[in-house]
Amino acid sequence: MNVSMKRIVFISAMLVSVVTLPAGASGLTLKEVALASNEPYLTADSITLNSPSPSPRHMRLFLPPAFHTDLARQCFSLDGKDDLAAERALLAVCIRRPDLVRGVRRDVPLEKPLPAAVPPPLDEAFDFPSLPERDFEPVELYVKKPDFWTFKGDFYLSAVQNYYSGNWYQGLESNFAWLAKITLEANYDNKQKFTADNKLEMNLGFQTDRSDEAHKVKTSEDLLRYTGMLGIQATKRWYYTLQVIAATQFMRTFDTNSSEVLSAFASPLDVNASVGMSYKFSLAKERLTGSVYVSPAALGFKYVDRRTLAEANGITPGRHSSADFGYTFTIEGTWNFNDYISWQTRLYGYSPYDRVELQWENTLTVKVSKIIAVSVYAYPRFDDSPGLVRDPSYGYFQLKEYTSFGLTYSL
Repeated sequence: MNVSMKRIVFISAMLVSVVTLPAGASGLTLKEVALASNEPYLTADSITLNSPSPSPRHMRLFLPPAFHTDLARQCFSLDGKDDLAAERALLAVCIRRPDLVRGVRRDVPLEKPLPAAVPPPLDEAFDFPSLPERDFEPVELYVKKPDFWTFKGDFYLSAVQNYYSGNWYQGLESNFAWLAKITLEANYDNKQKFTADNKLEMNLGFQTDRSDEAHKVKTSEDLLRYTGMLGIQATKRWYYTLQVIAATQFMRTFDTNSSEVLSAFASPLDVNASVGMSYKFSLAKERLTGSVYVSPAALGFKYVDRRTLAEANGITPGRHSSADFGYTFTIEGTWNFNDYISWQTRLYGYSPYDRVELQWENTLTVKVSKIIAVSVYAYPRFDDSPGLVRDPSYGYFQLKEYTSFGLTYSL
């Protein structure tokens, strides 16, 4: 027996000998086993092993005394083993002190490892049905790219017809009017700090006027306006923004009983390009949404296709265009009070420091049903540009207002 093995057995024996149990207790020490068997030579040095590792047979010395069925066979065996001191001691205890024996244990030979259970093959344990062979066609993998574009559209159409007899006591005239509004939006947001907002507004309305002998039909509403904004996110809601606004009209306008053109398509054409900061807000559980844009550096460009309208639009006579620099701001918002009532507003201002132009458009919409709505439109405006004549009553303030009832549809 090597030195390390002797130390293990000796230390184990010393640990067990620390606690001495009386007769009939749950266990005996190595010393008690030796005294009970009259074999005091049972020490760590007297136990020898043929294998380099400890034998599990010595575990019985540290368990409560019991008669093991293989003790007699091992002690009286003629195979020539000489390391049976532990077995003889346990057998002697069983013979001389049966009162200490707790019971009988049927041991499985510890020198032989238990055979490992080998599961049967799957094909023997289960009867798998044979499946017919099939020819599979190749599958084309479709990868859908994220769409960062959102599109919106609002359509409105109204018509009003009034008839008065020739002898109507108030002397009013019969007329017919209709109005169409289309607003289209295409907005881009790649969720990586880049946005692009595009809005196109088209308003066109006509009305009959019997008092105008030169024109049976005149325009009552005429607007073609594009607003584009490119933004790079600076903070959560602030963006570095480039804004471009271009506005003109579709039809020619005339004064009553006159063939002189007051305005026409691209006469004038107002373009405002600026660089600034924009702030997008969403309040009241997203019922109030909009944006605020401020720019200290703006370029104002005005163009007229008809030179005869140059002076009336603040352009040097004989020229088609003019440009100036100033500051600008734009505030846009939509407030949905509920599912039926909403208010849209737009406040725009531009000043090249020698004049001021302000526009405040307001539209209150009340839906009677999903496609029928009443609309109230109010448009106060201030403009002291050169070429405009100051009105003795309103000064440089102007006001436009109407109420309409018609069909509405939103995408």
